[in-house]
Amino acid sequence: MTVCRGCCCGSTRKHPDVDHEGQVDRLRAAIGAEHRVRITDDCLDACERSNVLVVHPSGAGRAAGARPVWFGFVLDDGAVDDIAAWVREGGPGIAPLPPLLDLYVMPAPGPAARR
Repeated sequence: MTVCRGCCCGSTRKHPDVDHEGQVDRLRAAIGAEHRVRITDDCLDACERSNVLVVHPSGAGRAAGARPVWFGFVLDDGAVDDIAAWVREGGPGIAPLPPLLDLYVMPAPGPAARR
């Protein structure tokens, strides 16, 4: 999982009521040691949808044809918890995306999608 903290994501200037560090801590605690939360200071080019995170498929998920899933507007604990639960269940290519998470799914932006 990649959590954007570049430019607007993670900005108290843009989202003063969000505990940005708390979100990362919550994700790490919820998905466990078998999954990695990577923080990037590089902008993922989706500032209009901050906070953005990307869930990458596991090896098994990628073998099943899954691609990374991009989430935007991840600004509350409920969204963080729902995404973490999906990752624990297997994530892209393994577990079906819960309907509630469809509200947060976004298309991958141009150049960042090729990283």
